[in-house]
Amino acid sequence: MKKEDMLELLARMARIREFEQMAEKIFLSGEIQGFVHVYRGEEATATGICAALRKDDYITSTHRGHGHLIAKGSDVNKMLAELCGKATGYNGGKGGSMHIADIENGVLGANGLLAAGLALGTGAAFSAKYRGTDQVAVSFFGDGSSCEGEFHEAMNLASLWKLPQIFVCENNGYQVTVPMSQTCAIDSIATRAAAYKMPSVTVDGNDVLAVKEAAEAAVARARAGEGPTLIECLTTRVGGHYTGDPSLYVPMEIRKTWPERDCIENFSKKLVAEGIATAEEVDAVRKAEAKRLQDALEFARSSPYPDVATAVQNVYSDFVEEGRNR
Repeated sequence: MKKEDMLELLARMARIREFEQMAEKIFLSGEIQGFVHVYRGEEATATGICAALRKDDYITSTHRGHGHLIAKGSDVNKMLAELCGKATGYNGGKGGSMHIADIENGVLGANGLLAAGLALGTGAAFSAKYRGTDQVAVSFFGDGSSCEGEFHEAMNLASLWKLPQIFVCENNGYQVTVPMSQTCAIDSIATRAAAYKMPSVTVDGNDVLAVKEAAEAAVARARAGEGPTLIECLTTRVGGHYTGDPSLYVPMEIRKTWPERDCIENFSKKLVAEGIATAEEVDAVRKAEAKRLQDALEFARSSPYPDVATAVQNVYSDFVEEGRNR
């Protein structure tokens, strides 16, 4: 990879981290209503996957979706405004943290329902195949979602029809407050792909280059019409399930490992150690992303709230089937 491409990977991860830290801060100050589930610690997974995608490719997200959108290239100004319920947000302030969508960028929406994005991704993949394009659809989901019926339905259909869908399991080891060992009868989510004649791979989800390599192979396979792939990314949810969750149920020996598994710190050190970039260049990238989020906060705070007259606009579909009212 070129130096500028490596620095862009660092920038995307740093942008996600800065966004999540900002979101936590203003949530705790009362500027954001509802719940916020941050992506801190998992930045390498979304960044590595989306680095292998084009703008016209699709992704479906989860309740922990900020990182997915940023990795796909969505505007942090509009995202932070959306979290704050402002009219300048991606969805006019009506989607909030768990339901942001950026259709022009191929982001079919975050989703508060466990595993719901999997079937949406299958639909998008079917659309691409039906239209004869070489687009792919990526569905992000957690280890808990693999226990849901929609996971199995989507995997079966995608394999049966050889759809260009990539299933990305962000396995952070915890399903809300319960460890995976107490809910899954298997040790690896990737093994479930065999039941549907689907190739799979397990990678270090905290290694952005390992994730990117796996994603590129899966994307190439999908674009060639060879069907879906399951990628299991073993990653780290630093903190609780949601902002305010003290995560005391996570054993201390695991919490002590969080700093040494930090994907951003480790990648920064790698760039310097291998002579790809200087410490000053790495520091400049991270400072630029911190400045970007300060600007985004100013944008969100200065943006207006939606007018009450728009309360029911863009909430229900305006589409009416031709001839339906005849």
